[in-house]
Amino acid sequence: MKRALLFAAVLAFAAAAYAQDFGPSVTALTPDPVTVVAGKSAPVTLNFRVNQGFHINSNKPNSEILIPTELKLDPPSQLMVADVKYPPGEMLSLPIVNEKISVYSGDFQIGARVLAVRAISPGTYRVRGTLRFQACNDRQCFPPRTTPVHFDVHIVRARRR
Repeated sequence: MKRALLFAAVLAFAAAAYAQDFGPSVTALTPDPVTVVAGKSAPVTLNFRVNQGFHINSNKPNSEILIPTELKLDPPSQLMVADVKYPPGEMLSLPIVNEKISVYSGDFQIGARVLAVRAISPGTYRVRGTLRFQACNDRQCFPPRTTPVHFDVHIVRARRR
């Protein structure tokens, strides 16, 4: 009986580890800190990686029944994130869908602009958020998931002339 329970526990652990490493997931790759002059803005590029063998619906998947990829960011109060730009997806035909859908696979980037109010104190601020996505393989789609996203913004004072 103990052996059976031990075997079941090892099997469950292995399945969970396999799902985390090889299941339908997206990894957010932490970018270098973004430097912004107080009162100005600067671009930020967020890099993501979809596990091999899977794809996720793009931000505009070409079907109302598919769940689009969506980036939500929650910056500190004296920062704003604007002009979020999703990449175009690649068109994919699947036997389980009668139309071509727009997807991301492998590595992809989402761009945005970080704006700092003029009165912000110099220092480093962390922007946190989530990427919500629905992953699929060539046979099935999985329930929507989210992956945490964060990046640091280094605020500097404007140089006086």
